[in-house]
Amino acid sequence: MQNDPEESRFAGLPPVEPQPAMSEEAQPKPVRGMPFGWFWPMAIGAAVALVLRLFFSSAPGKPYSAMLASFVYFVPAVCGAVTVYMAERIERRSWGYYIWAPWVATSLFVGGTLLVFIEGLICAIVIVPLFATMGSVGGLAMGIVCRVTNWPKQAIYSFAMLPLVLGAIEPQLSNPDRFSNTSRALFIAAPPERVWHELNAASDIRPAEVGDAWAYRIGVPMPVSGVTVDAPEGRVRQVQWQKNVHFEEVITEWEPNRLLKWRFRFSPDSFPAGALDDHVMIGGQYFDLRDATYTLTPRDGGTELRVAVSWRLSTSFNWYADRVMHLLLDDASENILRFYKARSEATAMPPTAG
Repeated sequence: MQNDPEESRFAGLPPVEPQPAMSEEAQPKPVRGMPFGWFWPMAIGAAVALVLRLFFSSAPGKPYSAMLASFVYFVPAVCGAVTVYMAERIERRSWGYYIWAPWVATSLFVGGTLLVFIEGLICAIVIVPLFATMGSVGGLAMGIVCRVTNWPKQAIYSFAMLPLVLGAIEPQLSNPDRFSNTSRALFIAAPPERVWHELNAASDIRPAEVGDAWAYRIGVPMPVSGVTVDAPEGRVRQVQWQKNVHFEEVITEWEPNRLLKWRFRFSPDSFPAGALDDHVMIGGQYFDLRDATYTLTPRDGGTELRVAVSWRLSTSFNWYADRVMHLLLDDASENILRFYKARSEATAMPPTAG
């Protein structure tokens, strides 16, 4: 019996050994050829966070308010997590990427809220450091998940749903109150009588006299005047700021040429729409200025002027908000002292007021 010609042709070849199957993890990942491929994970993370921000648009104290911890902490964390998840789908990223890429994504997110007029400039600037930190936390967490479990979709769904679930529950919990104060002093080469006059008759304030304070640089309206008048209830300091902001400082202690103390009083129309971000409305649910005290002490032929300001915070992130307030009010206090120093040293001595 003769061999088939086709069989004899391959008879002398060595047998082919079967190749071991590649594990799913060892298989090459698809290479995405999208333009600016490095940018898309960050853009997608920012877009998801922006959509969540639209959910968190309720009034203060209501479910899905932007002042809830479920938004402030978890939405930027979701932004970072989505960024890392999308990047890991393209190729394995470094631990450093898990940290810095969410910074870019959260910055894009905050910029997006400004572009669509959801957020005001003041809030946007002061919240960026906290958002960047929480974005890195979310990015690191997702990076660990991707390395351990090979990018499960349920992980990203869980991250995205967490702020929505918490945002419905959190308003049932009350925010703690935190009371703080700051104090600054400056020597003025003018007698106490002159300084006292300027404290009670600060009119026609020019932007150049106060404009270098950080609070004013980020959008807080600058003061225009602060003048003490007699009212039926006693002495009241009437204050005007730019953007038609107006409020009163009810004087509670009055020792001519020595001590001036007042408590702040705000009315519903003190801050017209657009004058301040709703989240930082002074006298509101989350933040209030309580009182201010000016102490005049004769020294070395002049006057040491000291100002002390106190405030209240009622948020779920008081630890962060209080640091921001110290930064801004410390600087603003030093700024206003320099204003009174310049005016007191430049003006002529007015008639003594009783």
